[in-house]
Amino acid sequence: MAYDIREDKRLRRVHKTMKGYGWSLQYSVFICDLDAMELLAMRTDLGDIIHHTLDSIAIVDLGAPAERGSECFQFMGVASRLPASGPVII
Repeated sequence: MAYDIREDKRLRRVHKTMKGYGWSLQYSVFICDLDAMELLAMRTDLGDIIHHTLDSIAIVDLGAPAERGSECFQFMGVASRLPASGPVII
């Protein structure tokens, strides 16, 4: 998911909201592993924040993490570390 928010206050609110749904790849780009209900909740939360005639949010479905792995990402220059999918045992 990537976004272009035209006002600083809304931009900060969107970024803070997105930190609850995914991993920040770059400031306005997040990787999220969401089920249908989580996606709906994210869209609702963001819809309450943005100005619908000025701001833009792009949600790109890359498929299930188990099916795509990290193969759908390519980097030039410094590569960002991608989050691992699945359970994390500490």
